[in-house]
Amino acid sequence: MEYRHLGRSGLEVSVVGIGCNNFGRRCDLDATTAVVNASLDAGVNLFDTADVYGPAGLSEEYLGKALGSRRQDVVIATKFASPMGEGPMRRGGSRRYIIQACEDSLRRLGTDYIDLYQVHQPDGSTPIEETLRALDDLVRAGKVRYIGHSNFTGWMTSEAAWVAKTEHLTPFISAQNNYSLIDRSVEAELVPACNKHGVSILPYFPLASGFLTGKYRRGEPMPEGVRLAVWPAQMANRIMTDRNWDILEGLENFAQQRGHTVLDVAIGWLASLPHVGSVIAGATRPEQVVDNVKAGSWKLTAEELAEVDTIARR
Repeated sequence: MEYRHLGRSGLEVSVVGIGCNNFGRRCDLDATTAVVNASLDAGVNLFDTADVYGPAGLSEEYLGKALGSRRQDVVIATKFASPMGEGPMRRGGSRRYIIQACEDSLRRLGTDYIDLYQVHQPDGSTPIEETLRALDDLVRAGKVRYIGHSNFTGWMTSEAAWVAKTEHLTPFISAQNNYSLIDRSVEAELVPACNKHGVSILPYFPLASGFLTGKYRRGEPMPEGVRLAVWPAQMANRIMTDRNWDILEGLENFAQQRGHTVLDVAIGWLASLPHVGSVIAGATRPEQVVDNVKAGSWKLTAEELAEVDTIARR
């Protein structure tokens, strides 16, 4: 397993991380424990969850229980800001909410500190300085080690970096955004901003909700039980466009010529990019963990990266 520094920090994370959105939802405690055990055996040290995963809170609870005494060996990343209930007091980036949300996550995780605490989504009604000051206080209190953000734009990343620098506050070291070979929109503004300010990208949905796994064929019924089959039709249709089918088929040909799968290409391509800290991939079974980790070990050559870039820009 390869480990990389996250942003301009000393925190080292595995190049493939585990997304914990399925814990407490598609995975009960036993299944969660099996995935966590397989991840640790494979050298994975980054587990990414959120207070809203589960349903609300259950992913954190299951992760904490599955880790048990091995908590010191991992990086726990969790998030706040998404709605945890009705009304304005159960969401957002205000000082009042952040302090309470952190205490709640610590209790559910069964730990006394969070390695990476992330703003799950921007809060346009709260000044970023207030959010950063509250997070800085949590870092100074020892309850949080590092901070990151999710679903921010490039200008939001730059604004936060400027406020942290001028006000002498703890800066963000990571940006978690939707990033895959069929959705590269972050490359326009977010990636340059992160490179400028020393922030690592943590891609989520690297397999485009399963589309880049090789399970799907154009014009054929979707396999039973897969994620896109149970989603509302309009959501699946946004992924299953003619353009994306062309990309998928091109990537499959590219992979087969090299003895790999399209999943290998999807994760290996991201892991080959210097601005990516860790690829956040979900898993519901131990064998999926093994496949994801294996894919993350494939480092594409400059020529292969150029060829994939051509395929994915159709």
